[in-house]
Amino acid sequence: MIYLISLLLVIGLVLLWLGGRRQLASGLPLGRVVYIDTESLGRLKQPLYDPVHDLAGQPDYIVEKPDGLVPVEVKSGRAPLSPYRSHVLQLAAYCMLVHATYGERPTYGILKYADRAFAMDYSSSLENELLDLLAEIRRAERRTPDRSHHSVNRCRACGYLQVCDQALD
Repeated sequence: MIYLISLLLVIGLVLLWLGGRRQLASGLPLGRVVYIDTESLGRLKQPLYDPVHDLAGQPDYIVEKPDGLVPVEVKSGRAPLSPYRSHVLQLAAYCMLVHATYGERPTYGILKYADRAFAMDYSSSLENELLDLLAEIRRAERRTPDRSHHSVNRCRACGYLQVCDQALD
């Protein structure tokens, strides 16, 4: 009987070790995955939402570590020498959403490319850059762009025809 218990204990420890190695190989930090947004696992979760900044999004993973929550964004391509600014700002948005949803400010997030992962600090300067970008987007949403053509037919087919002050008709 003691041999069976010992064997089951060894098998359990080996499975835990293999699971930890697999999680590290995936680019996820060790910890409990508390949020997954992947189609292969079935129905997607609700997007995270920040009502203060009117921002919504779905990080690929959120991992709970002893020092806090870590959003993870997975990119399918090979890693650039340094992460693209748009990817960094996307990850910053997920950090902001985690803070708004769980009440806990992440200290960093992870950008996982096919061949490399980057841990990106969620600093106050990065948060301010994100807030500036969101403000710029909000300003752009309120503007009607200038017409870029001289075609009456394009104007007639345009979805903004009813509100456009530059229509050719």
